[in-house]
Amino acid sequence: MAAPVRGMIGSTSIGNTTSFQKKTRSKLVSIPGTRPSVQNGQLLVSSGVSSLDYVIGGGLAVGTLLLVEEDRYDSYSRMLLKYFLAEGVVCGHELFLASARDHPDDIMQELPSPIVDDVAGMKISEGQSQPSDPENPDTMKIAWRYQNQPKVQTALASSVRFGHYYDVSKTMEPELRQAAKCHSFYQLQETPVVTASSPLPSPYHSLLKSIQTVIRKEGFDGSTPQSKVRNVLRLGLHSLGSVLWGDDVCCKDNPAHCHALTTFLYILRGLLRTSLSVAMVTVPSHLTQNRAVMGRIIRLSDTAIALESFKGSEKETNPLYKDYHGLLHVRQLPRLNCLSCEVPDTKDLAFKLKRKQFTIEVSSHQPLSALSPQHTPNSHSTALRVHSYGTSPNPNEQRGVKTPPRLLTSAVSALKTHSTVDTADQRVGCNENDTD
Repeated sequence: MAAPVRGMIGSTSIGNTTSFQKKTRSKLVSIPGTRPSVQNGQLLVSSGVSSLDYVIGGGLAVGTLLLVEEDRYDSYSRMLLKYFLAEGVVCGHELFLASARDHPDDIMQELPSPIVDDVAGMKISEGQSQPSDPENPDTMKIAWRYQNQPKVQTALASSVRFGHYYDVSKTMEPELRQAAKCHSFYQLQETPVVTASSPLPSPYHSLLKSIQTVIRKEGFDGSTPQSKVRNVLRLGLHSLGSVLWGDDVCCKDNPAHCHALTTFLYILRGLLRTSLSVAMVTVPSHLTQNRAVMGRIIRLSDTAIALESFKGSEKETNPLYKDYHGLLHVRQLPRLNCLSCEVPDTKDLAFKLKRKQFTIEVSSHQPLSALSPQHTPNSHSTALRVHSYGTSPNPNEQRGVKTPPRLLTSAVSALKTHSTVDTADQRVGCNENDTD
């Protein structure tokens, strides 16, 4: 009879060593102003607007491109670009700013001033409803039918603070702004480069060459070690696709350079993927005549949003939008290290510029589905049918509405039986109604 073998099966021990090894997590890159994503582990930076970070999945992933479709007057898209650059200054990131209309130094002088922590804490709670005290006689009472409805949270904010807050009514102090390392590219001061073999216009070719030089020279691609701690390069490219960049995509239905901007974005994404860089590109999409070209531009970006300003439109006087200055449309979200992208909670997003802050909120005129997410699929669809036939609590909406009696009766009875009868009894009741 063989003697029992001491130790664990499958292990070979020589002295104090063993073949079993404890798994340890790989160390993440530690860079100021960054954090790993909880969805895919990608390194994230803040866009400078906390509500925008919440919408796009927690922040901008390093190595990706954010496309911003400008509003008609380039007011709010330019503000998003300044938020993006201001966040880089506060975090100590290097900046690269390119423009063809305004000089980059003029844009840098307009960066908003950061808010101190105690004031920022007050800004987080702004727009959130305070809990009501039932014993207080001054507490506003609402109708009993709305008491069990969940409160609509309009403010968008993450439970963990990421990024900083800024006061748009003040500009950043020159000492703080000058401490940041910024590379600028002003198209009107660049010497045209004649490239017969390149499919890109001269301004795009010079811009790509300048970006590639900065990435390699400063070591963001890993070719040369960075002198100090590892850092991130933030690229801000203003109003690409306009005539000032030598592009005619905004002028003609069949532009001669229809593939210029898409080729530029394709090469730019290749540079971003192989370096510690993140880019924000603004495009005047409202001037683009060919919508197929604009669709290709969106698909060549990782994240794409569009700003629709109410200025000069009929929505400016619409009472539904009296609390907002425009709408925000999410065109595309990134799919990084996963098969599906982060889906936002709602698509009804609006932005407004307060006295000191730019915020993105959930639009207050939401459908019933957004107000009552706890409903089961059966009761949710039934409630939508009841609401569509004029049984809204508002009596003004009921006047002059012709309600089909059979559908209304069946819908109301379905709501009542759903709360008192189980699923099996509901199925029997539905079969009986069908036979009748």
